[in-house]
Amino acid sequence: MNLAIHWFRRDLRLEDNAALYYALKSGIPVQPIFIFDTEILNKLEDKADARVTFIHQELSRLKQELQDLGSDLLVYYGNPLELWPSILEELQPSAVYTNRDYEPYANKRDKEVSSILLNRTIPFHTYKDHVIFEMDEVVKDDGSPYVVFTPYSRKWKATLTPYQLKPYPTEKYFNAFHKRTPTPLISLAEMGFQKRSIAFPPKSTTLSVIKNYEAHRDFPAIAGTSRLSLHLRFGTVSIRDKAAKGQKTSEKWLNELIWRDFYAHILHHFPHTAQGSFKPQYDQIKWSTNEEHFKAWCAGKTGYGLVDAGMRELNTTGFMHNRVRMVVASFLTKHLLLDWRWGEAYFAKKLLDFDLASNNGGWQWAAGSGVDAAPYFRIFNPYTQIERFDSKHAYIKKWIPEWNTTAYPKEIVDHKTARELCLATYKLGLEPK
Repeated sequence: MNLAIHWFRRDLRLEDNAALYYALKSGIPVQPIFIFDTEILNKLEDKADARVTFIHQELSRLKQELQDLGSDLLVYYGNPLELWPSILEELQPSAVYTNRDYEPYANKRDKEVSSILLNRTIPFHTYKDHVIFEMDEVVKDDGSPYVVFTPYSRKWKATLTPYQLKPYPTEKYFNAFHKRTPTPLISLAEMGFQKRSIAFPPKSTTLSVIKNYEAHRDFPAIAGTSRLSLHLRFGTVSIRDKAAKGQKTSEKWLNELIWRDFYAHILHHFPHTAQGSFKPQYDQIKWSTNEEHFKAWCAGKTGYGLVDAGMRELNTTGFMHNRVRMVVASFLTKHLLLDWRWGEAYFAKKLLDFDLASNNGGWQWAAGSGVDAAPYFRIFNPYTQIERFDSKHAYIKKWIPEWNTTAYPKEIVDHKTARELCLATYKLGLEPK
């Protein structure tokens, strides 16, 4: 039996899928697979993690779509390095196709999988699908990486051609899927997880949202953002399709997608940023270790309305509005003087759309320690942020029913005092030693 394997990872869709397209065009039947990676799953503390529910839901959809085509999706559970030899024995493939994943763990895993395949003379074909431009495609003229967003985005746009946004017409080759009888999908319970009852955002967004994106994007009470970040994270939608819509309709929308490429580019060129500050001197700052403050921040009980509403939205839905993300991150690192890595780790646990590069980049931007970051003396004023972006308190009241009552906690720090302490602490930490 001559087969090609397509290994789904962060590309959970049949349409406009680069590696799947090349696999289907290869001329041999294609067997799609997915691996629930225990190296990732075992690190999740919450056994009702909504992201696992979402992936399981999307795999169920993919299986049905493939079964309707007379094929099926084979789903495995375990350590990929331990599973691959048995998968190869079971399916006897002549080639493996997949789309590239750029996070540090994924890079290491894929190198080891490549070695397993190479030892059996099975080619491992990988393709760009998760980003518009990969890490070395948009660099300075001397080949060095950009560390400031504006020139990066300028070069990104200058490099863009219709080719980069052209969809892969996979549907032309759907008859190339390997025909087989259906198999059951492993249950969440078999993997030690429970289903999380949560409403996931839809895959599509209206044209009016894109057209009005720049005007509405900063107001959390308005449905002015696409809520597509979860789908971009797991590849249930095509980045090419969304970038093409942005190019035609809204430059601000397109810029947000460019930030996504930019942060992936930074993590690749500066891998130390996964654990430490991009600017090493920021690791000299003496952070507070006040765990009670951190617990209050996590629970949305700081006494600051926009901060608390954002954290409660996150804890309830796995989502937080982008403007509010900046406010809560600034508050943690500058009002509470807590290490940005504490906030980054909490977001990593809670965000449905968690992406290492973007999450890390956003937190370091807020703390001042990252590339093209807000300067350390830029401290979001929680009161003026409400005045500007939630003046009628619609967003706050939605998430804080006890707002403006005696049941709502008092501010855990005084704004003016916290600001002065922040400036002094950062200044001291950043002084040349």
